[in-house]
Amino acid sequence: QVQLVESGGGLAQPGGSLRLSCTASGFTFSINGMSWARQAPGKGLEWIAGIYADGSGPYYNDSVKGRFTISRDNAKNTLYLQMNNLKPEDTALYFCGKGINRPIYSGQGTQVTVSS
Repeated sequence: QVQLVESGGGLAQPGGSLRLSCTASGFTFSINGMSWARQAPGKGLEWIAGIYADGSGPYYNDSVKGRFTISRDNAKNTLYLQMNNLKPEDTALYFCGKGINRPIYSGQGTQVTVSS
């Protein structure tokens, strides 16, 4: 079955950076598009970025465009999210998902908190 393990979250100051990782197993990572999404306290799940199997795209939600970069290493079955210029409103639980149009989110997520 699809297994996704997110890591790399933590506490960052406004304007700071974090790099999230997602290790995938249980499916052929190299032929699947992947996504990142987040859920802020008291809010629904928000899709924020997607990338095709060959690394093309990528696509971003306007809320993170220009600050976040999605990438992947198919040899390592790993998806990344580089987050720069973090803002308090980026505070959320971050998930990676298999697919772009209808992502499957099966991990526990990694918490990102942006606060001074």
